[in-house]
Amino acid sequence: MTEWFLYLPQTRIGIDDLVTRAQAAEECGFDGVAFLDHLDTPMAPTEPLWEAMTMATWVAARTQRIKIGHVVLCDAFRHPAVMAKQATTLAEATGGRFELGLGSGSMPDELRKYGIPSGSPRQRVDALGNTLELLGEYWSSDGPLAQAPAPSQPIPIVLGGVGPRMLGLVRRYADWWNLPATHIPQLPELLPSIGSARASVQQMVAFARRDQDLEAVTATAQRRFGRLGPGLVCGDAAALTEHFRLLESQGAQRFYVWFADFAPPESIAEFAETVIRAG
Repeated sequence: MTEWFLYLPQTRIGIDDLVTRAQAAEECGFDGVAFLDHLDTPMAPTEPLWEAMTMATWVAARTQRIKIGHVVLCDAFRHPAVMAKQATTLAEATGGRFELGLGSGSMPDELRKYGIPSGSPRQRVDALGNTLELLGEYWSSDGPLAQAPAPSQPIPIVLGGVGPRMLGLVRRYADWWNLPATHIPQLPELLPSIGSARASVQQMVAFARRDQDLEAVTATAQRRFGRLGPGLVCGDAAALTEHFRLLESQGAQRFYVWFADFAPPESIAEFAETVIRAG
């Protein structure tokens, strides 16, 4: 069965509003909520941005059913041993609702700005591979690096990226592979490269509700997010239902839905009613 996550970047929105949106998603039938992980808001570094793991923990404590995760945490921001401990703690505190999403770091300028070692793209992927190897040791029941307590159940790993070496890590370690919004047309091409991992797609939607004008919604979304190209899809419920059905037919098993209107509860509720349930 297809899973639906609300992708909820924790920028331009207050903490209470983020919680309200996550609770609305849970009430309306979404399967999960996911946050981003940056130190500055991408493309708008002066905009406020809340820290990713803290935000996930805060929302997890104020929801009951939905899964909690990220697309994706930057490997370079946290020592692997600390990240392993954080993931175990949040997974246990939520009764297994936490998923660990990881990436090699998509913004090296951000890393350099804050004095975080970045290296080349190849070195960052190598570092992520080392982290994934260490996670297995930290989460084992014995061994010199085993942490206590060990997770009481497996913590799902979500990896994002499209490069050949990243896809090699997906095949070796991932439960889920996430296709970034800007690469959506590559889904059929890349799907054979992910091994046993399940495929997810990050998709921004300019959703025209019943009381909204489609042309106006589209114009606003294109002005704000047109740089995403195929990562932005505009339409009413019928058009978006058709769009997601196509992606599902191509192999997508989870959608991270990213609302161009910053996901007010009324958009979340109507999308769930008219698109998710229609699918």
